[in-house]
Amino acid sequence: MHLADPRFPPLLKGHPVKAPRQPFAHACRLAQTAKLGAGDVVWSRNAGRAQLAIVLEPEVALERALQMGPLMLVALGDSLGSLCPPKVAVQYRWPGSLLLNGSVAGNVRLAAARVPADTVPAWMVVGADLDIAAPRQDRQDFSATSLDEEAGPGITRTDLLQSLAAHFLTNLNAWQDDGFRAVNDRWFFRAEGREAPTTIMHGDALIECRVLGLDESAGLLVRTKDGKVRSLAFLDSVDLVGPAAPR
Repeated sequence: MHLADPRFPPLLKGHPVKAPRQPFAHACRLAQTAKLGAGDVVWSRNAGRAQLAIVLEPEVALERALQMGPLMLVALGDSLGSLCPPKVAVQYRWPGSLLLNGSVAGNVRLAAARVPADTVPAWMVVGADLDIAAPRQDRQDFSATSLDEEAGPGITRTDLLQSLAAHFLTNLNAWQDDGFRAVNDRWFFRAEGREAPTTIMHGDALIECRVLGLDESAGLLVRTKDGKVRSLAFLDSVDLVGPAAPR
C-alpha cells in the first residue's frame, strides 16, 4: 500500500529510510558522526509500523535531558488519544512501553553520547515505534497488540507520524516554558500502577509496587510492599554511545 510521506512541522526535517533499516539505530549512527543534528527526523516507510527518531542537541545536563524519554511517550499517547476512538485505553508502562487496552503496542527509546550525568551530551536521539498492522490470528502471545486490532483499521503510519511530531514539539515547548512538572503530571495520569499495585521489571529484578510518579531524572518513584519509597533509575534503560569516561 502506497502512503503519502508525512508532513512535519517546519522545525523538523524528515529523512525517510526503507525497511528493514531501523530509524532509531540509523539516527544514532549519523548523530554520533554529526551527519545529523537538532531537528532531523529519521522515519521508516514501513506501512505496518509507525517508527521515527528525532535528533536533539541538549542544552542541559544528561540527568535532566533524560526527561525527553517520558516526554516522547506522552506525545505518543497524546497522538493516539486524538486519533483513536474513545474505547481505546492508552497507558504507559515505565520505562518506555505504550499499552493499548492493557497490551503492549509500542515503545519509546532514548540514546545519547556517553558523558557523566552532570555533563551536557553533544547529541541525543529519542525514538518511538508503534505496531500498526494487526498480528497474525494464530499468535500465542496476547501480551502484545497493534493499533489495527484495538482501534480498527484506518489510522495510517503517515497519520500517526505527523501527529506524533506535532505533539512532541508541543510538549517540548511546554517543557521549555514550564519545566518537567507538566509532562510528569500527564505521564502519571496514564501510568500503569497508579491506581493499583503492579510489577515493575528493573534490571533482573521484579519489583511489586505502587507507582507514585517520576523524579527529575525520569526515574520511577514507587512505594514497595514494605511501604518504602524507592527511585528506579531511568538511566539504566538508556543507550549511552561512545567510550566510557576515564576514571
